[in-house]
Amino acid sequence: MPMDEMTIHDRSTWWRRLFVAPLVDQLTRGISPRQISWAIAVGAVLGVFPVMGTTTVLCLFVGWIFHLNQPLLQMSKVLVYPVHLSMILVFIHVGDRLYGVAPISYSLRELLNRFWIDPLQFGIDFGVRALHGVSAWILIAPFAVLIIQWITLPILNRFSLVISKSKEAAN
Repeated sequence: MPMDEMTIHDRSTWWRRLFVAPLVDQLTRGISPRQISWAIAVGAVLGVFPVMGTTTVLCLFVGWIFHLNQPLLQMSKVLVYPVHLSMILVFIHVGDRLYGVAPISYSLRELLNRFWIDPLQFGIDFGVRALHGVSAWILIAPFAVLIIQWITLPILNRFSLVISKSKEAAN
């Protein structure tokens, strides 16, 4: 098999193993497309919560409270991880604008210098900035959940229909 075909096949296998197979598994276990779409939407939005190291516990807690499917919630959180890293600064900038705070430089070198000069002041300054980011996230999160759920539900309904038709054809 040529290298290009093998790479495409490997990606397809990876995608099927990590995303499609768990969805098919949940749909064949009787979990409704609506329940799955809510878990995906909430997991994706919680996955971009603008504080590093909190998303797994946040997903566990919210999933427990709202009786969401934990495997799908965690899968969605993991899938948005690259977006999470880039959105932290976006949420902080939006939060800074909400509070009318002058923007600060986020260059790695400058951040490290400020940390080593005065760690306590660094924690105070950036703890407040993190709260600004959380404030922005809180304003955006409900709309993002609704939009993601609105987009994923019809796709999952079609997917569920295909699965049920293939089950009927097999019988």
